[in-house]
Amino acid sequence: MTQSQPETGLQTDRPNAARMFDYYLGGKDNFAADRAAAEMVLQVAPWMPEAARQGRELISRTVRHLVEEKGIRQILDLGSGLPTQDNVHEIAHRIDPDVRVVYVDNDPVVCTHGRALLADSKTVSVVRADLTDPQQVLGHPAIGDVIDLDSPVAVLMMFVLHLVPDERDPQRIMATYRDALAPGSYLALSHAATDVHPDLMARISAIYARANSPFVPRSHADISRFFGDFVLEAPGLVNMWPHAEPPATADPQVARTGYSGVARKP
Repeated sequence: MTQSQPETGLQTDRPNAARMFDYYLGGKDNFAADRAAAEMVLQVAPWMPEAARQGRELISRTVRHLVEEKGIRQILDLGSGLPTQDNVHEIAHRIDPDVRVVYVDNDPVVCTHGRALLADSKTVSVVRADLTDPQQVLGHPAIGDVIDLDSPVAVLMMFVLHLVPDERDPQRIMATYRDALAPGSYLALSHAATDVHPDLMARISAIYARANSPFVPRSHADISRFFGDFVLEAPGLVNMWPHAEPPATADPQVARTGYSGVARKP
């Protein structure tokens, strides 16, 4: 597996969005500051662990759909977060062990753990890079070693764009990624929404203001623009469940706090 830049800059005294998500899932790769901030979120959104679990299941369904039904054999997972059970490459490799996967994250803990997990892999790589710098990501030699951008690729941006502030111009960032993809590529995206519970989302955003990344939920219209001229698959950009009915145990409130969709480049 190809290595990228050294893992420096670890901050343990400031909440980290990836480690907070790990805490919601019941993981152990988090520090006191992460747990304190996550507990504050749980005071206003006690369903967050259920949302995190449903989010992982959504990712699993999306990967199976792309690999099994759409024939995708290359996946670029941007803002991948800490490794957990049923990671993207594990889901894909149960269908075809030759599927190539690159995880991209700028968090040193994420990259260190990911590389330890994948030390002997020849089809999977972990790259430390900032997804908000698409030229750095797309030109990274470690990505080029695994992913052929001249062939169809599935780009996953699952629960990550709402951690990118407006001043970084996420629409421009997404346009750069879309333009770099070959026809037949896919973009799978999920994003926290303001439409249904704006007051609640504002309270969560205030807590994340102390973290390494902000929390910026957006409207359905703004999220739709991230797909550009890509063609959304049925049922379109919907509440959390792009390719299946929500499980009977799903909390309806959780399912309505975000939107998800999968789109194809013509």
